[in-house]
Amino acid sequence: MDAIGQKLFWINERAGKKGQKLNAGDLLTFQGPAAWLLDHPSASSQLVIPIVYEDTWFLVLDKPAGIPTHGFSGLDDNTVANFLIAQRPGIGAVGKNRWEPGLVHRLDRETSGLLLVAKTQAVFDNLELQFRRRQIKKRYQALVWGITEAEGSIAYPIAHAEGDRRRMKAIIDGKIQTRFKHWRALTRFRKIEAFGQFSFLEIEMETGVTHQIRVHLAAIGHPIVGDNLYGIEKARDFDLRRHFLHACRLEFSHPADNRVMKIECKLPEELNNVLAQLRLEA
Repeated sequence: MDAIGQKLFWINERAGKKGQKLNAGDLLTFQGPAAWLLDHPSASSQLVIPIVYEDTWFLVLDKPAGIPTHGFSGLDDNTVANFLIAQRPGIGAVGKNRWEPGLVHRLDRETSGLLLVAKTQAVFDNLELQFRRRQIKKRYQALVWGITEAEGSIAYPIAHAEGDRRRMKAIIDGKIQTRFKHWRALTRFRKIEAFGQFSFLEIEMETGVTHQIRVHLAAIGHPIVGDNLYGIEKARDFDLRRHFLHACRLEFSHPADNRVMKIECKLPEELNNVLAQLRLEA
């Protein structure tokens, strides 16, 4: 094994084969990928993520679908965090932890669109405070199953689904079991266009709970097209390798001078193609 793949740990207790004890001063040698020993994301220069806005204080990315916002170990090398370390290494120490450098919020892996990234800790703290105070407005576009009302709001609390940590669930009956952690959530939507079995929506989140839009829309009978976790099994997905959800607009106060920033990005081509197909079929 080469030197890069080794790291030595001095430990106070021994653990080896089952039942065997180690003593203080024993030497433990790690054998495995060097990336396992990292305590921060590696730099991935091969990733291409458009930067739609940048100044001295922050930048805004247009994240493609299929790329996670961040990973959880050095083995993850295809995330926005890896891109940021390669392109803007100075933000490596910005944020709450090293695995999310400068990232003020997150998007699901299959959700495309705008991500806000702070360049300094002071800017991160300012933007995070705006998020906590619900002063940052996030707008999304989604194609869902069924014909929705012209507009509406969904306020079901959200909790982890029992038995499957990948999933969240909406608490529809109002019976919140206090022994389970839950989050208050509010989602507003407006119908932009309808196509037979589908509605194209504009959505705003008053809160920012994991999978909130996907869970809330599924809870009222309008799951997002292409959503393999909360959608309709074996339903038409237009050959999308993602769900039809795009973060299209951010509005917030600039951390340097409080001027209102409004940043937008267009629907990706694969989602525009779905809308074009539906308009032809109408």
